[in-house]
Parts: sequence; C-alpha cells; structure tokens
Amino acid sequence: MIEKIKTKILKEIAKGKSFWEILRDSDFLLKDFIQAMNEIYEKGLIKTENNRLVLTKKGRKKINESSLMFEPKICNKCGGKRILLNDSFKKIFLEYKKIVKERPFPELKYFQGYMNEYDVIARIAFIHLCDGLENKKIVLVGDDDLVSIALALTNLAKRICVLDIDEKLGEYINEICKKHKLDIEFYHYDVSDPLPKTFVGKFDIFSSEPLETLSGLKAFLARGVSCLKDNGSGYFGLTRAEASYKKWLEIEKFLNRMNCVITDLISGFSVYPTLYGNISFENFVKMLNFPVERNEGIDWYKSSLFRIEVLGKPKLIIPPEKKIKIKFVDAKEDLTMDVKRM
Repeated sequence: MIEKIKTKILKEIAKGKSFWEILRDSDFLLKDFIQAMNEIYEKGLIKTENNRLVLTKKGRKKINESSLMFEPKICNKCGGKRILLNDSFKKIFLEYKKIVKERPFPELKYFQGYMNEYDVIARIAFIHLCDGLENKKIVLVGDDDLVSIALALTNLAKRICVLDIDEKLGEYINEICKKHKLDIEFYHYDVSDPLPKTFVGKFDIFSSEPLETLSGLKAFLARGVSCLKDNGSGYFGLTRAEASYKKWLEIEKFLNRMNCVITDLISGFSVYPTLYGNISFENFVKMLNFPVERNEGIDWYKSSLFRIEVLGKPKLIIPPEKKIKIKFVDAKEDLTMDVKRM
C-alpha cells in the first residue's frame, strides 16, 4: 500500500499541487500518507522550495509524465456527489447558512467537527432522492453537523429526532426551533448507554457521522439500526483518512450481520473543515521531516457517504438494552485527534 501511495504522491507533485491539495485529493489513511511523504523525501525524490513540494531529477525519473495527460477529473458541477441542488434545495441552503452562522464551536471532549453547509444540504437531497423525506420519521444519532435543522427546513418529514451527548448542542437546537418555528426533538443520549425502548423500531431513516474507532462505529451503527422499522434505511459517513480498509471491511461485515445491505457508496461526499477558531486538527504536520506551507483554506478532510437498507427486519446483534464499551481514539489510525500534539 505504501508504494501505491508514493506513486500517487509523485504524480500529484508533478502536476504542481501543494501538500494540502495532494492531501485533499488522496484517499489514503493519513498515517500512511505521512509515512509515504517522509520516505520519498528521505530518498531524495522530492524537495521543498519556499515550502512548496517539487520533484527532484531522481523523482522525475520515477513517473511516466505521458500518463499525466490521461488523468480524469471529478465532475466540477456536483463534485462527485451525484447530486445537484434544485431551486427548492438552494433556497434551503441559503436559509440554513444564515441560521447556523452562530453555531457553537466543536467540543474536543466529544470529538466533534461539522461538515460544510453545502454538503449538509446535499446529504438531505440525496436522502430525499433515495427514500423521500415526506412523512418519514428520521433519527439523527449524533448531530453536531446540524442535519436536523436542514431537514426541518424542508417541512417534509413527519418526525425529526436527535440523540446526542452534547447538552449545549441540544440547547442550541432548541433555541433555533423556537426562533424559526421548527419541529425537532432533542434527547440527551450517550450511545454507549442502553437505547431506550421508546426509540427501538420507531423510525424509517437514521443518519449519523460516527466515531471512527471500531467500537465507536459499531456503537453508532448498532443504535441507528436498532431505531429502524422493518426495511428502514440508514446513512452514515466514513473516512479513509482515519479508517483503514481493514476497519471498513469489519464494518461491512457488521452491517451484513445486522441484515443490512450497502446500496450506495459515494466517495468524498462530505467535506469537513479542520480549523475552528483556535482549534486545529492539523498538528500532524509536525510528524513530517520537511516544512510545508500553511493551509490557506483547503478543506481536505472528507468522508464517504454510505446508504444502507435493512432487508426485512433488523437483526440486532448488539441488543439495544446492552451498554457498549467505546474506545474514543484509535492510536494506530487517528492522527488529527492526538491531544499530545494539540
């Protein structure tokens, strides 16, 4: 895998991309990406000029420059999402941006971060495309992205329910509901705790951006599936930056065991900022053996969007009434949340 990453990096540098642009356009585990960068630097394949990466003569010999002429591009209209907003969703987007302008900053203790506003609207548009929002009962298992507010603005869903550990987030959502006359239910809930019976099997759709430790992923997805009615649907994000393919495979097996099938997978659907006020999730650059330019606004951290559907009745392999032990940080794969570097 490391050799594959090295080849990709060298080709991207040959195109004149910056470190942050290369990171944005990569689909590799961040830890492996950093290792590959350091190795090609130490081997003299790249160097820095004014903090910009360039190929050395030795590095240029490693690539077939003719192949660069055949590089495909992602659609510049949808950004690879397969979704273009119509006028109704564009209106929701503008209203949503105004409403969440004063949202609270992420809480590090809850490992929060929130996706770009446009991607939130694209997500609910995709849900509407696949399942239809009208008259649906929808549960958000964690909602620091404030997807619930976007859903409520459409005035289509029958019920919107948020289960989240952050009480301050709940206060904010409740304030927004009062101010804008939106109907969202907020419940203070920790996914490691048993799921109250009042939520089991009551919803048509769940949406979540789970923790990316294996135990965290399983907990969020187990609670989401437990909330679903027969033949319900779920939507969740999973990165490649901090979740290895080995972890992806484990999650796919876990979903299958719950009688769920993956119907859609859109790579890089949701983009997340990595700088929030004084909070930075980019301290991993200290692990590089060479200097890089400051990130001037390139949002490189992204997650792929999964859609799953239950085939008949959900098989609850983690009983809703069972408490789940969760590991919050994966020391082997997680570089952005390493508090020692913050």
